[in-house]
Amino acid sequence: MGCACGTKTDGKVTGCNNNGACQTGGCNKMNVFDWLSNMDMPVENRFSIVEVRFKNGRKDFYRNSDDITLITGDAIIVEAPTGHHLGHVSLQGELVRLQMQKKKVANDDEIKKVYRIATQKDLEKFEDIRKRDLPTLFRTREIVRQLNLNMKLSDVEFQADNTKATFFYSAEDRVDFRELIKLLASEFKVRVEMRQISLRQEAGRLGGIGVCGRELCCSTWLSDFKNVATSAARYQNLSLNPSKLSGQCGRLKCCLNYELETYMEALKDIPEVEVPLLTEQGEARLQKTDIFRKIMWFGYKEDNNWYPLRIDRVNEILEMNRAGKKPASLEVNVEMVKEPVSKLNSDLETMDRKYQNKSKKKKKNRNQGKDRQAQNQPAKNQQPRNNPKGPRK
Repeated sequence: MGCACGTKTDGKVTGCNNNGACQTGGCNKMNVFDWLSNMDMPVENRFSIVEVRFKNGRKDFYRNSDDITLITGDAIIVEAPTGHHLGHVSLQGELVRLQMQKKKVANDDEIKKVYRIATQKDLEKFEDIRKRDLPTLFRTREIVRQLNLNMKLSDVEFQADNTKATFFYSAEDRVDFRELIKLLASEFKVRVEMRQISLRQEAGRLGGIGVCGRELCCSTWLSDFKNVATSAARYQNLSLNPSKLSGQCGRLKCCLNYELETYMEALKDIPEVEVPLLTEQGEARLQKTDIFRKIMWFGYKEDNNWYPLRIDRVNEILEMNRAGKKPASLEVNVEMVKEPVSKLNSDLETMDRKYQNKSKKKKKNRNQGKDRQAQNQPAKNQQPRNNPKGPRK
């Protein structure tokens, strides 16, 4: 949705610097790129219906029966039920035919007519009329509170000829606003139309920034609102927290459906574990699943650790449980039998006994040798015998 004003400096597009108020339509919300605009189409076979954009992205189809030369972004005056209205051309040519087929709009006499291209006086009058939108909205909300009506007024749109005002509101139940219409018609001196819209359409008209940091999809490009169920969050393993799953409209976010098909395709290979896995160590319950890596995490009841298993291993354990068997643990089927420590050290003990016997023999032989030597040698403290013959002379 780039700027289409075409202003250039040194060959670079600089934009119109209008901060979102581009008059060419390139900066406007819900802008459409006509990818057939550069193709030469036969004039006599050109599709006569154009798509016209109004306030807050509302679009409708009008017939260019007078063959007026129009350019995307032109302000034109179109037919209205009670007068005329001003809008901008958003699409023309063969793409309009495709849009009508998509939205199932019949090409019949009910399609209203394009009158002419808006003049400067028409634009000035329309700007003056648009200034009434906010004061009218605030005053109408006060009247709604005084009447105690269970409805939420979100927007007001005045017709370009200042003869009709459309009030957009949302409500959960049926609302009796007959008295409200009488008060509004008498106070604002216009014809009043009450149009109920859904909460998603209300968010698209008001706009805003989503939690992703970008402008809301419903206010930029999303026009068809599909049903979003809580099962979309379950399939994607998201926390079922309403505050996180709800958008600014208060309903489930539309982006939950964007990647749902990818998750559904990946979940075809993931086994459904409805009961705990039975092992000899106990029951292992499923804690979480990494869908794209195809890893499932299990944990025992009294254990804080989680054990990752591939899906083929999970299927193997499930088959064993159906057959009435239990694996030794989540990792292995049979626990490895460990040899006792005494058997592993038997060789060492034999060697110890061998060398212990040798040391005892050496010690015994050494002691016996000392005893023999002690018997052959006299004692050091033994006195010599007395010689009866006396000392030698």
